[in-house]
Amino acid sequence: MYTIGIDLGGTNIKAGVVDNGYHIIGTAKCKTALPRPAEDIVDDMARMAREAVADAGIRMDEVAYVGIGSPGTCNEETGIVEYSNNLRFENVPLRQMMHERLGLDIYIENDANAAALGEALAGAAKGAQSCVCITLGTGVGGGIIINGKIYGGFNFAGAELGHIVIDVDGELCTCGRHGCWEAYASATALIRQSRQAMVAHPDSAMWRIAGTIDQVDGRTAFDAMRSGDAVGREVVDRYIQYIACGLINVINIFQPEVLCIGGGICKEGDTLVKPLEAHIAKERYSKFSTHQTRLCVATLGNDAGIIGAASLRDAISK
Repeated sequence: MYTIGIDLGGTNIKAGVVDNGYHIIGTAKCKTALPRPAEDIVDDMARMAREAVADAGIRMDEVAYVGIGSPGTCNEETGIVEYSNNLRFENVPLRQMMHERLGLDIYIENDANAAALGEALAGAAKGAQSCVCITLGTGVGGGIIINGKIYGGFNFAGAELGHIVIDVDGELCTCGRHGCWEAYASATALIRQSRQAMVAHPDSAMWRIAGTIDQVDGRTAFDAMRSGDAVGREVVDRYIQYIACGLINVINIFQPEVLCIGGGICKEGDTLVKPLEAHIAKERYSKFSTHQTRLCVATLGNDAGIIGAASLRDAISK
């Protein structure tokens, strides 16, 4: 039997058929196209599941269940997404809605938890007894795996690590608080920071690289830095400090065997990782401990959320 994993993100809906060896054998993807009603989003999720099955060359009756990774608080007992600030979901009965459309058993979990599970089962954290995975994307997601099980708190709302506050009077977050880590370390935040620097410095190479301010993306400041632009370097250095601040908090709280970071920005490789390691080594509370948390980049990329979601049935903690 096969399983389907669906990664519901703020930008894309991705579905994949996964075999017993954690290999994705069929995929489908479409835009999330926010903001729009939950009904429309769920229609597309079901459509992507069917298209992934067709792409895999199998039948729907060969699928054991569907697992879904969604942003926000996902109550695995009721199957309801109780709250997702980025999707604008409030008490959306996702399990029921998907079951009505596909006729299969449905499991739901926070998307960052699902991605963490994928990395723990088949990626960078494979073999570790404990790991925390941080996803730097539209927001900042966190997933905690302990002894092969997802830890989500007694009310399934745990591991929202992107909403640790790093500046009490800071930027307004989409959750309503000020100064959340997500408001500084997400790819969305990097784009905002790059644009702000461009407005303040009209001579920055970021203008030449991006073309217009509306075309700025997560690579703009890094590309400018590599071209020798001092403003681009300042943006990158500050952004890395923001990421490091949250990572050090996570290490100090959990002391996991592995701390895994993922998201498109991690394609920067050592340009990102080496400075993060230096900040962590300098500031972590455990600097004198014999055993230290290993920082690594997620190896499954966008597949982590699909593989983790497709493996939810046996990994949801009780």
